[in-house]
Amino acid sequence: MKTITVQMELGGRTFSLETGYLAKQAAGSVVGSFGDTKAFSSVCHSDPRPGLDFFPLSVDYREKLQAAGKFPGGFMKREGRPSTKEILTCRLTDRPVRPMWPEGYKDEIQVCSFVVQIDRENDPDIVSMNASFAALHIADLPFQGPMGAVRVGRFEGKLVVNPTDAERAESDLEIIFAGTRGAISMVEGTCAEISESDFLDCIDFAHGHIKKICGLMDELLKKTGTVKTPYVPKESNRHSIYDQIMESGEYDARLKKALLTEGKHERGAAVKAVRSEVIAALVADDDEEAAAKTSAIKSAWHDLESKIVRNMLLDGKRVDGRGLRDIRPIEIVAGWQPRLHGSAVFTRGETQALVVCTLGTLKDQQIVDGLAEEYSKKFDFQYNFPPYCVGEVKPIRGVSRREIGHGNLAERALMGVLPEPIDFPYTIRLISDILESNGSSSMASVCGGTLAMMDAGVPLKQPVAGIAMGLLKDGDKVSILSDILGSEDHHGDMDFKVAGTGRGITAVQMDIKIMGVSKEIMGQALEQALEGRMHILKCMMKTLDRPAASISEFAPRLLLMKVPVEKIGLIIGPGGKTIKRIQEETGAKVEIEDDGSVHISGLEALGAEEAQRQIQMLIAEVEIGAIYHAKVVSIKDFGCFVEVLPGQEGLVHVSELSNEFVSNVGDVVKMGDYIDVKVIARDEQDRIKLSRKAVLQDKKN
Repeated sequence: MKTITVQMELGGRTFSLETGYLAKQAAGSVVGSFGDTKAFSSVCHSDPRPGLDFFPLSVDYREKLQAAGKFPGGFMKREGRPSTKEILTCRLTDRPVRPMWPEGYKDEIQVCSFVVQIDRENDPDIVSMNASFAALHIADLPFQGPMGAVRVGRFEGKLVVNPTDAERAESDLEIIFAGTRGAISMVEGTCAEISESDFLDCIDFAHGHIKKICGLMDELLKKTGTVKTPYVPKESNRHSIYDQIMESGEYDARLKKALLTEGKHERGAAVKAVRSEVIAALVADDDEEAAAKTSAIKSAWHDLESKIVRNMLLDGKRVDGRGLRDIRPIEIVAGWQPRLHGSAVFTRGETQALVVCTLGTLKDQQIVDGLAEEYSKKFDFQYNFPPYCVGEVKPIRGVSRREIGHGNLAERALMGVLPEPIDFPYTIRLISDILESNGSSSMASVCGGTLAMMDAGVPLKQPVAGIAMGLLKDGDKVSILSDILGSEDHHGDMDFKVAGTGRGITAVQMDIKIMGVSKEIMGQALEQALEGRMHILKCMMKTLDRPAASISEFAPRLLLMKVPVEKIGLIIGPGGKTIKRIQEETGAKVEIEDDGSVHISGLEALGAEEAQRQIQMLIAEVEIGAIYHAKVVSIKDFGCFVEVLPGQEGLVHVSELSNEFVSNVGDVVKMGDYIDVKVIARDEQDRIKLSRKAVLQDKKN
């Protein structure tokens, strides 16, 4: 098969899709290019596993360092487990693809993608996403594409599609959109407190470019000549069992009553009890197909439960009795434990997050290495979802992709309100442990993160709160839910998380189970989210209305100062002698960066402040007319030399030692004496001339 290429202009650069040369045994394979950044993606499928009750889609994206001409660090010169960036890109690809398949489709689908090369201007994540969408589109699979993805930035007040790395650094928003010709289906991004109307403008802008990408993918499909085999759902007794349950006329009413039981676990137990009665009534103990029938009943029961919940929500009734716009009761404890640097327990309904803030020094920053240049992170948000938070028992085998994604969302929501490093030089680590979960635990983590940092004395620019919105859509009938429960997320059509301050949005994430949502629905959801966010912020401010005046006594003291680069050697001293002496005398840790940034840390404030004072003395310039308390370091016949500042000496001539005639310098001063001297001049050779007599004369007058 010959190579087939289609291309278009996107954001002033060439975007192309190529197939037919690589990985011809895959169901579909595409190389995507944007500028000189290229990513390869392939798609394969296999027959469904027996008894599978979910769609087994998996996405793997890797950034091999060869793409940037780099070697992996460490002893093993081979890429290891996926990095945070790789996992986040897997999620960006997976979430919009998942709803794009026919109901009941259970074939195993695997998408594998890797970066071929990067040009250090264009991020490969968007290229990989589009290559994956294209590979799915040209494969003989019932993928209901095409779909496309773009990144939107705002550079110098103008919206930009797929901004370069340099433009992203100056942009006040960065949002990734995926969608079809008809609607947007996935949103993930960070904003600098932008308004809801500005966000809707971003949607319009992004969708216009996504439509063009969809057209390019259709052109690629046409050129490949792929004829898609119509999907025929496999026969199942699931629907007949569903009809049997409905024929009785009693179980749906009893299920609806059980669904209105107060409390998540109590509600689950009531629903399970009714389901057990159905199984007992329809499956005989000696039935040879008991296991298969029981599995089919459970699937049918899920369909019935989903239908009842959806109908209730479309009629404006929620299982916990709230109105569609109501927020669950909020309870907050700030400063939960006194020895933690900062902490908060944020409880909303049956969702509870314990968030702890730990303050660290420069050496505590995380070093991040990947395709781009290595950099350090001074803010890190980690999210944990242990099994006990939902009353389950399961093995804990490391951090899940979901936990990494939720932590990253909370981190992006809070990054924009952090103080500048010069004002607050601490490394900040937030850990959110979800203790209870019934919907919107990531947004509870955002709220708890704000409160924990305020409790720790971090001078945030603005407090941030988050809320998760839900959607039920059936034809023209639409219900938008504020602060969704877990069951509303499960049976609903959208999970739309919005975090922000009282001034605007800082982060968004949207996942949907339908083909897309309109701009009008998004606008209504944003308006409702703003209302809910302001309510939550007011509750937070009632508990803690401003950051603590000082950091915890158990946190390290960290001071940041800037010194001229040419003075770095003076602070370090020969063989590190000077900096070692400062650290030994004060008990503080002193770290100097190449740009002259000096980080001073210590367990006690006095030690850190003394180290700062000594460094300031080292770099200070001697001022003419100033008086110094100086140490005599050398005595000569013509006068004495004194150390005015560390490393800076000057001469007090014998004629400037006293108001009286001095015949012998040793009669006035001794080695090691401290005397007050005034700077009277600096000559052409930068030698300092001092006078003790001038100080004595000033005191006399």
